[in-house]
Amino acid sequence: MEKLFTLLDNNYDEMVAIRRHLHEYPEVSFEEVETPAYVAAFHRALGHEVREHVGERGVVATLRGGKPGKTVALRADFDALAIQEENEVPYKSKVDGKMHACGHDGHTATLLGLAKALNAIKDDIAGNVVFIHQHAEEMAPGGAKPMIEDGCLDGVDVIFGTHLWAPTPLGDILVRDGAIMAAADKVEITIHGKGGHGAEPHHSIDAVTLASQFVVNAQQIISRRIDPLKSAVLTIGHLEAINPFNVIAERVILAGTVRTFEEQVRKQLEQELEAVLNATCLAFGASYDYRYTRGYPPVYNHVKETEFIAQLAADVPGVENIITCPPFMIGEDFAYYLENVPGTFFFTGAKKPEWEVAYPHHHARFDFDERAMLIAAKTLGKATLQFLQEN
Repeated sequence: MEKLFTLLDNNYDEMVAIRRHLHEYPEVSFEEVETPAYVAAFHRALGHEVREHVGERGVVATLRGGKPGKTVALRADFDALAIQEENEVPYKSKVDGKMHACGHDGHTATLLGLAKALNAIKDDIAGNVVFIHQHAEEMAPGGAKPMIEDGCLDGVDVIFGTHLWAPTPLGDILVRDGAIMAAADKVEITIHGKGGHGAEPHHSIDAVTLASQFVVNAQQIISRRIDPLKSAVLTIGHLEAINPFNVIAERVILAGTVRTFEEQVRKQLEQELEAVLNATCLAFGASYDYRYTRGYPPVYNHVKETEFIAQLAADVPGVENIITCPPFMIGEDFAYYLENVPGTFFFTGAKKPEWEVAYPHHHARFDFDERAMLIAAKTLGKATLQFLQEN
């Protein structure tokens, strides 16, 4: 273990260089070409078995240990977001309108740095390590499910993953068994009214007024229909009625997201959103189109593997606190891996000590403390070696 930690310390500068290279050349979900090629070339140079185009754009590399044993999978995502970067840093994105604003560049650099370190001690490893480099985490239907269908988990006994988390201080590890991240669904609505002159509303059916009423009415589902002891979020983030200022809109387009943890609550929201929409439109003679699309399921961490990470992380250099965190309403397609094999997903604090407040993930000024990559690599590396040794 100490040898692994030393190797990772020696690889840190290379991890930073990899992260900054990927940050300069981001590729968004389902458009990744150069990033997976870069990842595959890195693993090939180490002599790993490499499969490209897994689930369309993913990369799976396998390290065979010098002794027989079980198989551990480690996953990192590599897609970016359609955001114009506003940071003024030497590694600022060179691609207009695209940015690594969620830390996936760091996830990839972490896993590549760890792969190099583990490769250096492979003769002493009793088992195998599968490195899952996933595309398209940011956009449903995501990359995890097609990669699983393409065999990325074949023969895998356990899987571990982490997210570099900028709001949490460097040195903190956040863990939670059971539900740690929510299901993330999408709702799309079009309200059809009757257009007309802004001065003659009595001859029209105002789709903007109806849309406004629906947005307010729908929140009553959360506050008055869902069990208050169960979590749910409804956010309408898009409302579009492109019209001259003096024209009553005939059509309004709305879109939003629904976040839940329990299947019963998920079903209830899907049904009752349409019921509220139908009643709102019916009252004034409007019609509507309604589409509810299920995205990623909740991320449910397995108890044994979560306790395993929580215990071993205490001895990882750089880790100061292991915290049982509350559930997050954000979504992650790591959920699909955990539906197939035991494992856990945890958060690695990545907030710089000098920051009073970190810019949130998906913000144009997002960044993170790169030393978090080293902590994440050591935690995942220790988990890998300890699991293989104990099993």
